[in-house]
Amino acid sequence: MKKVFMFLAVAGLMTFTASIAASAQEEEAAPAAVEQVADDAEEVVDLFKGSGEEVPLHQALKTKFIEGGAGFMSLIIICLILGMALAIERILYLAFSKTNTTKLLENVEKALDEGGIEKAKEVCRNTRGPVASIFYQGLLRADQGVDVVEKTIVSYGGVQMSLMENGLSWIGLFISIAPSLGFLGTVIGMIQAFDAIQAAGDISPNVVAGGMKVALITTVGGLIVAMILQIFYNYIIAKIDALSIDMEDSSIRFVDTMVKYNNKK
Repeated sequence: MKKVFMFLAVAGLMTFTASIAASAQEEEAAPAAVEQVADDAEEVVDLFKGSGEEVPLHQALKTKFIEGGAGFMSLIIICLILGMALAIERILYLAFSKTNTTKLLENVEKALDEGGIEKAKEVCRNTRGPVASIFYQGLLRADQGVDVVEKTIVSYGGVQMSLMENGLSWIGLFISIAPSLGFLGTVIGMIQAFDAIQAAGDISPNVVAGGMKVALITTVGGLIVAMILQIFYNYIIAKIDALSIDMEDSSIRFVDTMVKYNNKK
């Protein structure tokens, strides 16, 4: 199920990127767009000043994508797509991992009293989430004593933590790469500006406007992508911390339940 959600997220974001990239290619095909650098710089100033015409948000984003250069902006958008796909997949996985542990413990304790270990195993098998999986692993070794059950719970809890944190390193990678690509675009834009100055033999604003525009837009794009992914990353970390605390508390109470059950036997 989580792979299906991840596929849908990637497909939707790729469709959005493809439409922007297609517009970028059409715009780059027009020679007038390359020759009128000074006019483009004035349009950007008017946009931020709030000129007479109100530009739709999607059109403004498309324009900035084209002005920033399809190459670097495409790489930044790819980082956003992959990072968001992984973040959405993790959020869904953690949402499905949430369990009412108090109710689960009550059901396990009731099953132990009524049908013993086997019935308690059945309760855990029919309950989703890492807590139920941990309880099931402990019940598998219930005949070996409470000490073995406790060690099993601790070991398998580490396995469940690793499963919950799966993919976070990739999200962190995209958070780091996106602004780096933006800064790389900035450096290249500055190089283009100095090349234009050298070719023209003049340092007028019209000469350097194109390179400076690429430099600023790619930097802003990379930083925005990094900030968006950072918000999702921190949200996922907070969810994992909450689930891990719930797992530890439930595991302690489960061990107490097993001690009571062994004392009754």
